[in-house]
Amino acid sequence: MLKKGILISAIFLGSFMANAQRVGSSPEYIKALTPEWKGERFPDGRPKVPDAILERLKNISIEEAWGVLRNKGFQNQFEGDWTIIHPEEAMTGRVVTAQYMPLRPDLEKQVKEQGKIENRAQKGGTNSWPIDALTTGDVYVADSYGKIADGTLIGDNLGNSIYAKSQRGVIFYGSVRDQEGLEEIKGFNGWIKGSDPSYIMQMMLTSINAPIRVGRATVLPGDVVLAKKFGVIFIPAYLVEDLVLTSEVTALRDEFGHLRLREKKYLAGEIDSEWSEEIKKDFLNWLNNYPGKLPMSKEELDKYLKERNY
Repeated sequence: MLKKGILISAIFLGSFMANAQRVGSSPEYIKALTPEWKGERFPDGRPKVPDAILERLKNISIEEAWGVLRNKGFQNQFEGDWTIIHPEEAMTGRVVTAQYMPLRPDLEKQVKEQGKIENRAQKGGTNSWPIDALTTGDVYVADSYGKIADGTLIGDNLGNSIYAKSQRGVIFYGSVRDQEGLEEIKGFNGWIKGSDPSYIMQMMLTSINAPIRVGRATVLPGDVVLAKKFGVIFIPAYLVEDLVLTSEVTALRDEFGHLRLREKKYLAGEIDSEWSEEIKKDFLNWLNNYPGKLPMSKEELDKYLKERNY
């Protein structure tokens, strides 16, 4: 009878732990959050936006990207007012999210127990767990609720680990420690809300790769981030390629328009409104003789112009 009771208890406990809230979102959950993405995915379920698109995205302005997203109904994807480790360097990448909260001992205990089940590192703090999830091209994005003193998610040791794994950096709605040391990591960059010499205290990790809030923005795992000195934009993965191409064409239109205005060929009102057939023809001729390398392939450009009324 005793053995039977122990067996029932073990089954009950195993069932409870199997159904406990995960720290890291399951691939199935991430796929459910990002159903519009039809391309390749990472084993954790996040969309695998091609590296070539991430590289082209670096040349897109915040204003251009924001305009495309707003036209598609995404009004809450921008956050500004950052302290930037290397403000002249743009950063793009695929988002890994992490959520932090003020410490609550009973919840922290549950998180650590669940971490054991998920085979997460048991030495060091839980703030190392999101770093272990990174791969090349990822950006570690965390909501640490703006905590500065005693809210430092990383110092230069973890910063080196982040760069080694991702070749990127971080975006923290919170703080870091040893900003001077982080500045010395070649290639690493960070958008943060502040820095402080204190260690992390009285806060805890609650989730990895779940939806988070970063200031004004709602961020999903697998989003693509465009981070520049003028702010940060989080882009749904399935919109990135179209956003890049649309923004590139907009930049070409602006370049052409500015050139013709300086030449006094057209009036400002003609360039700043719907173009006449004459201007459209002039623009296409200018594109065919573009004095440099186009940011997109000729096939991409021809298809875009054919499908849109510019």
